[in-house]
Amino acid sequence: MQLSMDSFVSEPGPASSETLSNNALKRERRARERQVREEEKKKVTTNKTPENQRQQVANNDTMDPSQFLSNRIKSLALLKESGVNPYPHKFDISMSITEFIDKYSSLHVGEHVENTEISLAGRILNKRSSSSKLYFYDLHGNGAKIQVMADARHSNMDENEFCKYHSGVKRGDIVGICGFPGKSQRGELSIFPRSLVVLTPCLHMLPRHTVTSNSDEAQSKKKTRNHSWTPGITRNPETNILRDQETRYRQRYLDLMLNSEVQKIFRTRAKIISYSRDFLDNLGFIEVETPAMTMTAGGAAARPFITHHNELNMKLYMRISPELYLKKLVVGGLDRVYEIGKVFRKEGMDLTHLPEFTMFEFYMAYADYNDLMGIIEKLLSGMVKEMTGSHKIKYHGNGFDSEPVEIDFTPPFRRIDLIEEIESRANLSIPKDLSSETANKFLLEACEKFDVKCLAPHTTTRLLDKLVGHFLEETCINPTFIINHPEIMSPLAKWHRSKPGLTERFELFVNKKELCNAYTELNDPQVQRQRFAEQLKDRQLGDDEAMVLDESFCSCLEYGLPPTAGLGMGIDRLAMLLTDSPNVKLSFFQQ
Repeated sequence: MQLSMDSFVSEPGPASSETLSNNALKRERRARERQVREEEKKKVTTNKTPENQRQQVANNDTMDPSQFLSNRIKSLALLKESGVNPYPHKFDISMSITEFIDKYSSLHVGEHVENTEISLAGRILNKRSSSSKLYFYDLHGNGAKIQVMADARHSNMDENEFCKYHSGVKRGDIVGICGFPGKSQRGELSIFPRSLVVLTPCLHMLPRHTVTSNSDEAQSKKKTRNHSWTPGITRNPETNILRDQETRYRQRYLDLMLNSEVQKIFRTRAKIISYSRDFLDNLGFIEVETPAMTMTAGGAAARPFITHHNELNMKLYMRISPELYLKKLVVGGLDRVYEIGKVFRKEGMDLTHLPEFTMFEFYMAYADYNDLMGIIEKLLSGMVKEMTGSHKIKYHGNGFDSEPVEIDFTPPFRRIDLIEEIESRANLSIPKDLSSETANKFLLEACEKFDVKCLAPHTTTRLLDKLVGHFLEETCINPTFIINHPEIMSPLAKWHRSKPGLTERFELFVNKKELCNAYTELNDPQVQRQRFAEQLKDRQLGDDEAMVLDESFCSCLEYGLPPTAGLGMGIDRLAMLLTDSPNVKLSFFQQ
């Protein structure tokens, strides 16, 4: 009950009015006010714990999860028996939560617009009550949140109906609300429902942010309030409600539902794809789709997944790259083509590798690898600038427990020659004829000398790749082009026009990881057949990632592939960088 301070001051009688001075009255009034404040303070402190416990009981937070599920199923069964459909077919909304925030965030503190009716829908992720006549909900939808201030005075229900209905609304329920906009006395934008209906009940108890004390809870709220993540800056995993990694990976819908940053990660990944698509569309490229199941696994050095076509009774391969099909389209007259799609490779699983991932690949007639270096510099630097406001990003490349690194996408990117840089850093003189036994023996000895591990088979290609990883990749924090790979490592790339034994190829590395692979395309069918034959030798030595002969592609080249350059980029690794995700699983819906 709210009391006036005047009620605690004695009415002065005739004698009092004659004997007490004005100063004495003021002193007595101040003393009474202090006494009331102390009593109210003690009352709040005394009731603090029971109130928290009451809130937990109201939200069923103390209930066993299996009992919660059982209770909800029973309550839904009772509704169905009474003829009520607990899963309505439709609810008309007049605007989204985001649009609601944009339109009404300028309202003044305490201002209500009761002559306007708005209908919203979303999921309830928090519920509070100060009495049976007043409930507060956090309504989430489309990455945004507003407060629902359900007051019995504004409801179309009578008080008993209001109390009974709202006591049955649980965290996780999807609700539809018709009401008016306004701001609370504390200045929080809210919708004040005249009606609230559960559209889809959540049968399971949702996890809550785990805290061990009131101070921990205060710190957690402070961190969440002060940390609003945007692409390019570091993330704080302590703000997550759901932290168990196994649950996050196995039940990604819960991860998306409860951890607000995860939805932003997905939206950032979508923006990466949209920006890349728009960039190439503006350069006159057309988007195409090529087969995901093929008779020959070609276009990359990787082991394929194998499936079976029952109707044709034949073995098929899940594609490891769309490259050969895209180049066939260029032969057919589509001078600028690209594809964004899934590829499948048996190359193990770690923080940056998955058996399926999204590849962005494009091919450009009458261009070479120098042109593509300029194009990819412009694409990536422009994308990072537009999405983050800067060319520099912060990234926890070694996990959230370590300090983040700064990565600068300001063009032009650094360029290093593969063979020259290895020779310089390792003080080596690599034999020019890399196809010889002498070269293979030299590289094997170099790996042993520098303790570079290379599993069998010890082909020249594999030995060189390991030396590149040891000496060059570790230096590539900012975007760096490693250029001019040997022919023996690049069976689909065109020979270098001025450096015998090398090709016009580059790989773009960022934070020590390959992001792009590109080259001037080999368009001589006879040389292409020779390269495939050399790959066959590596396969016979046990390298099951070496490329296989694709006769249909060689026959296509015989009809004439114009001078062409092509590039492939991993969308998921790029999303990792821009969303500060040390694990590739967190950058898309992978279970």
